[in-house]
Amino acid sequence: MAHYLQYLNQLETELEIAVKSIENQLKVHSEALALRSQRNEILASNIANSATPNFKAKDLDFKELLNSRMGFGTVRTSDIRHFDTSIGPNEEGVKFRQNITPSKDGNTVELHVEQLQFSENVMRYQTSLEFLNRKIAGLMSAIKGE
Repeated sequence: MAHYLQYLNQLETELEIAVKSIENQLKVHSEALALRSQRNEILASNIANSATPNFKAKDLDFKELLNSRMGFGTVRTSDIRHFDTSIGPNEEGVKFRQNITPSKDGNTVELHVEQLQFSENVMRYQTSLEFLNRKIAGLMSAIKGE
């Protein structure tokens, strides 16, 4: 009986390791997809408000946020008097974009820049989605033993 329980514990441990491995395989692609989706919403808002006086264009730093969510490049303070600041849960990593050509009404949206960024982000979203789909298909193949 003790050998059987030990065998079950070993199987449970191996299963946990396998699940974590699958999770790690999918995490970067799923995080990238979520960030691309969030960025699409921000860019669409910029485009929609291109004629709104005093509207400030926003964007997010994709690479910085992905690294943060994956646990890479953690911020280290050099002094105990330093403290972390937060913009808020829905504004994490979102920053105001600097415009090249100032407008008289205070709006910082440059429609051609926003449209270009939006188009590029949509293409990258599709690429991330394709990577995720292929990774899942590969894992399914491995599980089925094909």
